[in-house]
Amino acid sequence: MREILIALAVLTVVCTAFLAAMPWLLRKRNVEMRRTKFGMTLVFDAENADGTPVRLINVNGTFQSGCYVPEDLRFQLACEYHREMARVIEDLVARRGRTPDEPLSVLVMGGGGYSLPKYLAAYVPEAHVDVVEIDPAMTALAREFFFLDECLERTGAEKDGRLRLVTGDAWDFVRSAEEPYDVIVNDAFSGNRPLGPLTSDEGARTVRGHLAADGVYLANVRCACEGRRARVLDDVADAFGHEFDHVGYVPEWPEEPGKPGNNVLVATSARGVMPRGARVVR
Repeated sequence: MREILIALAVLTVVCTAFLAAMPWLLRKRNVEMRRTKFGMTLVFDAENADGTPVRLINVNGTFQSGCYVPEDLRFQLACEYHREMARVIEDLVARRGRTPDEPLSVLVMGGGGYSLPKYLAAYVPEAHVDVVEIDPAMTALAREFFFLDECLERTGAEKDGRLRLVTGDAWDFVRSAEEPYDVIVNDAFSGNRPLGPLTSDEGARTVRGHLAADGVYLANVRCACEGRRARVLDDVADAFGHEFDHVGYVPEWPEEPGKPGNNVLVATSARGVMPRGARVVR
């Protein structure tokens, strides 16, 4: 028994030393490890399919966000679902004749790596954007590794009021909003789990109550589009179908509907908003 206790003690010391050394070992491989509100978070560089350097953030083993590293691409969108959301917003700006003096009001729920807010600040001056991120540690990562501060400095978007950063619970922020938004974007996730009442009738009513009459709701729904793993998407589409005249989604993997992906839900009561390639639910 004494030998077993000694062996366990040695094993405990070895494991403790290994865990203590892990951040150092990861940094040696150019991987940053930080603890955030929703778990251990890794930031590391890689390349996309065409060899362009990208920087990724992983929370508890789940890809959370990414951006391009080259200076001339840093505010472009590296993820297709963000590009789809941006296309909808830019189309609304054009269709409705919005200008910097009469901007489109946009709320982004969940900052993460701040990919979409950075893009809007850099390339869509006709939009005024509020971003609500619950975890200050995530915002700190975005400032340090994902060029958020560089974007704010180069665009002047925070100084001139086009981009406002808010620390807090995004759903509480929506509920207390005094003025309706033209667009609400829900990109608030912890790993694979949505934060707040994304799939509920309560969530749909809350969004509907704080959107303009012709407003548009966009949400990142992470799941498959068919099969048992599509339940979340079905629930979201059903809930928002009770509140909006038009509901659809743009699948990330249209040719592989059973594969989980970042699918863009679109809900609105305005005509002509549903993007090309969307699967109309209502």
